[in-house]
Amino acid sequence: MSTDTAADDAPVLFEERTASNGTRIGIATLNAPRTLNGFSLPMAHLLLKQLNAWADDDAIAMVVLQGAGEKAFCAGGDLHSLYQSMRAYRDAGQSDIRGNDYAAEFFDVEYRVDYLIHTYAKPILCWGHGIVMGGGIGLMSGASHRVVSERSKLAFPEITVGLFPDVGGSWLLPRVPGNGGLFLALTGALLNPGDAIYAGLADVHVAEERRSAVLDALLQVAWSTDAARNHERLSQLLLSFASDAATGPLLANATQVDALCAGDDLAAIVERISTLQTDDAWLQAAQKTLAAGAPGSARLAFELQRRSAGQDLASVYRLEYIAALHCAAHGDFAEGIRALLIDKDRNPSWNPATLADADRAWADTFFASPWADVAHPLAGLGTPVAERSLA
Repeated sequence: MSTDTAADDAPVLFEERTASNGTRIGIATLNAPRTLNGFSLPMAHLLLKQLNAWADDDAIAMVVLQGAGEKAFCAGGDLHSLYQSMRAYRDAGQSDIRGNDYAAEFFDVEYRVDYLIHTYAKPILCWGHGIVMGGGIGLMSGASHRVVSERSKLAFPEITVGLFPDVGGSWLLPRVPGNGGLFLALTGALLNPGDAIYAGLADVHVAEERRSAVLDALLQVAWSTDAARNHERLSQLLLSFASDAATGPLLANATQVDALCAGDDLAAIVERISTLQTDDAWLQAAQKTLAAGAPGSARLAFELQRRSAGQDLASVYRLEYIAALHCAAHGDFAEGIRALLIDKDRNPSWNPATLADADRAWADTFFASPWADVAHPLAGLGTPVAERSLA
């Protein structure tokens, strides 16, 4: 076994294991278990560099992406650092959304990492154990082979912190069956392993206790330099370890969710969800999250899904990048983080305070590009992303 491992406290640990026929497997482990592997800018830089290196190394047949600790693959982005940058930006009285250098760099590199994963020629196995939310879904969603285990919990909880489902959420959520994607964006509803697969956010369920056996089995495969064949071999291997996942509440309530989120009137959709009379605990939790969440986030999520219709992933990323910087500059993002993680009073003062105030004209300001005369920072993205499933 050969290794290329940084110090044990590095944000990401990298290792290479040699398979029986001499080919190698690259393993990247997010290494911040105390913060539930919150995705940080140093993590993003390290992953971008190493994934590119492995892509160019003919001896690397495939990549494994996982998280350290028992609780989470990745619970989201590094919100504390983003909050500090937003406070400094606002205290300085800046108005150009490009003025927050940290936020601009963070979202830039995060989107580049996620896009690289989506377009990676070699197989990437992402083991989405435990909590997978926000930035974690951004990392996991593009992997060619996405595993969930019995403790996996996926969600798009951005409405609770004044953001929107970013890093491709506007591309992913419309692909959830029926109107489920809009419901998930508005309510931050939790998905169990079965629902994650149903929603198209995961491919296969494998018991957590079998993870080490899967990693051992990877070393017994006769990998080749043919990426397509390696994709097939990894699919077959995972299916041999797979087990059925229990039906989740999103699928069980699919008909009702579709009815609740039907139509193009966001106010009517929110009203139907809010006034639903139900004894279902999952639906009740969704109602509470929507009621407590930022009205502006609900509007942005709704508008982004509609503006993203028919666009390729690179175009959606560029649109989300603009909206994210607006959120960092003058939206509710800082207030949401303050209430949840800084002061922890869980009493955010949202602005706009009501959905009526967060209308389409208000949302339009979040899509105004500051790069009208120069190239967008993510202009280089553009390789088409094919729809795929584990076969």
